[in-house]
Formats: sequence, C-alpha cells, structure tokens
Amino acid sequence: MRIADFNAPAAENISRLIEEKGLKQVFIAEKAGYKAQELNDMLNGRRLIKVCDVPKIALALNVEINEIYEVGKKEEGLT
Repeated sequence: MRIADFNAPAAENISRLIEEKGLKQVFIAEKAGYKAQELNDMLNGRRLIKVCDVPKIALALNVEINEIYEVGKKEEGLT
C-alpha cells in the first residue's frame, strides 16, 4: 500500500477545502505550522498525514476535524 492510499480521503478533502475557500496551500501550511513543501508532500502522497497533523490543518482551514475525514459526501451531493 502506498502513502497516498493511507492519506485518502483526508488529502482529497483538505485539497477540496482549500480550493473551495479560495485559499493557497502555502497560507494553510504556514498557519498550521508546516513548510509549504511539507503540506504539499502530504497532499500528494509523499508524506504520511498523521493523526496529530489533522487538528492543526483543520484549525488552519477553520473547519471541524470530521470534515477532513468525511468520505463520499461531495460525490453523493450531500454538501
């Protein structure tokens, strides 16, 4: 299993939330306490998103932690 497989759906939801809010990855990375490349690596499957990373990213995005872990919500039209 690849890192990208472990990171999904969190990485997909983080990317979607960044886009929906009209923000830049670099802004969220800095706000969450990461270098831009670290967040980029997480979102692109080159670095594992650990449980301790999720609250920092959620806070930076101003969303609930559950929104990062939600599966299939967008595809089912429940948003």
